[in-house]
Amino acid sequence: MNATSANRNPYLIPFALVCSLFFLWGIANSLNGSLIRHFQFALDLKRWQAGIVDSAFYFGYFVMAIPAGIFMRKWGYKRGILAGLLLYAGGALLFYPAADIRVYAFFLFALFTIASGLAFLETAANLYVTVLGDKKDAEWRINFAQSFNGISIILGPVIGSLFIFSKKEYTPEVLATMTAEQIQAARVEEALSVQGPYLAVAAIVAAVAVLFAFTKMPEVGREEELAEGKVGIFDLLGKYRHLSLGVLAQFANVGAQATLWGYFVDFKIDFAKDEHLGIVNSLYRVAEGMTPEQIAGFHASFALVLFMLGRFLGTYLMSRTEPRKVLLWYCVAAVGLVALAFATGGLTAIVCLMLTYFCQSIMFPTIFALATKGLPPAESKLASSLVIMAIVGGAVMPPIAGLLSGAGGMKMALLVPFVCFAYVVWYVMKGYRIQTQN
Repeated sequence: MNATSANRNPYLIPFALVCSLFFLWGIANSLNGSLIRHFQFALDLKRWQAGIVDSAFYFGYFVMAIPAGIFMRKWGYKRGILAGLLLYAGGALLFYPAADIRVYAFFLFALFTIASGLAFLETAANLYVTVLGDKKDAEWRINFAQSFNGISIILGPVIGSLFIFSKKEYTPEVLATMTAEQIQAARVEEALSVQGPYLAVAAIVAAVAVLFAFTKMPEVGREEELAEGKVGIFDLLGKYRHLSLGVLAQFANVGAQATLWGYFVDFKIDFAKDEHLGIVNSLYRVAEGMTPEQIAGFHASFALVLFMLGRFLGTYLMSRTEPRKVLLWYCVAAVGLVALAFATGGLTAIVCLMLTYFCQSIMFPTIFALATKGLPPAESKLASSLVIMAIVGGAVMPPIAGLLSGAGGMKMALLVPFVCFAYVVWYVMKGYRIQTQN
């Protein structure tokens, strides 16, 4: 029966395997928020310095996205995916020696290596799922696949709270009672806590790479792609207006997401350190002995539950109405929620930011589909790499938000996602229209 089903739909098994990639890179992305908070003490960093975690991570996308597109145009989807998985696993393994020597630059290099692998995976997978079937269902398929990403990103804050964050809060008052040797020993212990989680991630990614190596993956549109000859990658930006504006929209979207996710623990502690949502207390069994960072991590995890629910609801709504309209509803709501968080503060602001996760859920895949829509196979892989390259917005925006927070508290950092979401609203209303310049 399974063989007959596979024969009827040759895309079924490849599609299922590609969906697993969305799950894998969700874990890597959602762990960054825990690292930003964790490294502030473990490596004795200022907030803006710790924010460079996101910069290194998303800079890897910027550097490797175009090489990934060129690589896949020459060697195909499968080899591109395998290259990405190997880089991902290798970067995760580098966390072990980085923790031993406690050099921040080594951690950043490990994150850059992971992100380089994810650039290959996202360039391949986001485009691959749009071509594995009927073109009219491309937006639905990519949002369905991205739902697995929504499931996995819930794990990042939970892993951070249970396995990375210390069970002891090192406040200035606590540090004042400790000797220099005790503080140093505590920092070493904190740094080593990242080794186990990242070794586990490396093992899982390596196992998925083995599955891909032994599975036949169809190269959709390969003959047409080769027949078209060479394509000038930056010429595409001038030729397709909706693509160039879509790259900017993805830059803004990821910049807003990286800011909110990366600094969520800081937002929680700054706005409502001692106030907690009852539903989070119930679901995660918050105990009195837990540190504010651990409890904030649980709130972040619940926010990612909302992200997952938003993606499932969005995917359902897209089967009933135009995907672009669904995206517009979500984007307008995100702008309003960030504005309300800025105006209120306290636990109300945290609730608003958590609901913003819900709104962000369908932004990345739907912007991707809109930006690459209507492109021939010869240009689609390289166009895909340009949209993935725009993930560098996650490298640029968090440090800006960190600097703004230094001037006026975490409230001022909200200006970054507000401006970013406002541009995405404009793109979804006007900039998405396909206009070809010959």
